Amino acid sequence: MILGATALGALIGRRVSHLSASLSEPFGVLQAALLGVVGLILAFGLSLSLSRYEDRRAAIVTEANAIGTTYLRAQTLPEPIRRRSLRLLGTYTRSAITISQYPPDSAEESVVIANEDRLQRRLWSLAGGSLDAAPLASAPRLYVQTLNEMIDAQASRIAALNNQVPDPVLLLEILGACLALGLLAAYLALVGRGLAGVLLAAVLVAFLLFVTSELDRPTRGPIEIPNTVLTDLYESMQEPPAAAAPRQTEG
Repeated sequence: MILGATALGALIGRRVSHLSASLSEPFGVLQAALLGVVGLILAFGLSLSLSRYEDRRAAIVTEANAIGTTYLRAQTLPEPIRRRSLRLLGTYTRSAITISQYPPDSAEESVVIANEDRLQRRLWSLAGGSLDAAPLASAPRLYVQTLNEMIDAQASRIAALNNQVPDPVLLLEILGACLALGLLAAYLALVGRGLAGVLLAAVLVAFLLFVTSELDRPTRGPIEIPNTVLTDLYESMQEPPAAAAPRQTEG
């Protein structure tokens, strides 16, 4: 669209080149003002996309820390709740890794979220049973606290994944860039200047818009949200638990 608008502007400028004496000044003022406004809009859109991308990365780290702490504290629970909880936490971590691979609000993402919700309910049920069996023990209480934080972290991460720059803002950036570069090309063609500079500017602006869109929707292109921290956590879960099961005391 941007390259097409630039070519159209150059064509119009050449068609009306015989009116350069009367049109060059208003064209110059208009394209200069519009370029400044579009530059601000592009910077604003890039800033919004970048901040949301960083929020998604931070949400992954927060969730990974919450799952890791929950996994460590689950090792202090009595059997058989300990073994079941550890297995469910491993499955939950694998599901958390895959959620970033699907576009927000897609059917695939909804399936993964629903599966995580079921796992959360099963983990919470086991935690409640552990707390009911030993209401005065500290291990179940600490585990329940961390499990609650893990559930909250999942909700925050999903909200961050679904928090995107509004489509009207992206559309305004594209249309504004098309209009500004089209007027610039028309002005240069009107005054008989070379068009190499405006073509280079069009390529750079198109690339900037592409990067902005990719940062805002990292599941649809080459820019992705790194899942290294979750992947490393899942691999560590494949090792034997560091803490042995607590001994059962005879009453």
